[in-house]
Amino acid sequence: MATVNEHYLKLKAGYLFPEIGRRVRAFKAANPGADVISLGIGDVTQPLAPAVVAAMKAAVQEMADPRTFRGYGPEQGYAFLREAIAEHDYRSRGAEVAADEVFVSDGAKCDTGNMQEVFGLDNVVAVTDPVYPVYVDTNVMAGRTGAGDAAGRYAGIVYMPCTAENGFTPQPPSQPVDLIYLCYPNNPTGAVASRQVLAEWVAYARAHKAVILFDAAYEAFITDPAIPHSIYEIPGAQEVAIEFRSYSKTAGFTGVRCGFAVVPKALKGYTKAGESVDANRLWSRRHTTKFNGASYVSQAGAAAIYTPEGRRQVRQTIDIYMGNAALIRQSLQKLGYEVYGGVNAPYIWMRTPNGMDSWAFFDLLLTKAHVVGTPGAGFGSAGQGYLRLTAFGTPEHCAEALRRIEKL
Repeated sequence: MATVNEHYLKLKAGYLFPEIGRRVRAFKAANPGADVISLGIGDVTQPLAPAVVAAMKAAVQEMADPRTFRGYGPEQGYAFLREAIAEHDYRSRGAEVAADEVFVSDGAKCDTGNMQEVFGLDNVVAVTDPVYPVYVDTNVMAGRTGAGDAAGRYAGIVYMPCTAENGFTPQPPSQPVDLIYLCYPNNPTGAVASRQVLAEWVAYARAHKAVILFDAAYEAFITDPAIPHSIYEIPGAQEVAIEFRSYSKTAGFTGVRCGFAVVPKALKGYTKAGESVDANRLWSRRHTTKFNGASYVSQAGAAAIYTPEGRRQVRQTIDIYMGNAALIRQSLQKLGYEVYGGVNAPYIWMRTPNGMDSWAFFDLLLTKAHVVGTPGAGFGSAGQGYLRLTAFGTPEHCAEALRRIEKL
């Protein structure tokens, strides 16, 4: 008899975004003439930068020539990309990251979900609430939690509420925890973490021998020079933090797939007997066992982002999205909504009117304005009463969506 992993049965509902898709499809089927604008799922709309396209075309031509054809590449990523990442994303900001601490992948979602595999099942996990669902669900699947309650919270996980009162940046918990998931600029709230906030987390992790799993997928959207782009800008962070990044939103790679994780050689995990183990070595073993590497063509395109023309072109795309974010934020504020984010992040976190339930407000926007957002409750119990909008639509669609919302 083939038994199943019963931890999967603890998951109370389908993943958030498929549920949104199901509701939208049902609405479109019942209203075939409706022109629905999506500001919900954070997919991008701007095309790849010309420098990226040129690099990928050249890579394809290499693959078409027997003299330059490439088969399996290094699972950790090609040296040309790993070195570019270390130099431009870290050393240029004063963070000494080595190329062999960079692991190229097909995206941050996979890395943030898979990194927990190299840590023991008895670790106590702490997450912000609201939270990107992948952090919680993968730990449920692995067996680190008990059952979920009616609010969707799982026994065994420490939830750290992020509210308007604390600026959506919680203080470290009073009790010791082992694995800490942080995402800044934050998805879904659009909040950012100051240098002081990150320093407090690094100090906590060092004191408790904990590991911070730091999702920096949206760092390119930071405009305030006082806000750190990497947790490694904080002294001591390389001893306690793993960082994740993605080209999906930065450079439109949602359909191309490429990202990376940084696992410093200074970071240690521990056996139950208290012996230290290099996390870099463990992740390399896991990565090379379960992953055959991102494609050469994708990595060639990613490397082009770091060229002068690539950086300029990608910045132009980011500026389009941040223009959308400013428009959404300012327009909703003028309409009287309570709004957060949208300044150093591509997400706008709006409070629903009159205390309305998140999913009820989602349905109202869909059926009356034909606009799709993401219910805050889908990110955790502290997200109830909020809705997330993304700035990744076209400027025309964002403007039209706001005109429709104004008519509600």
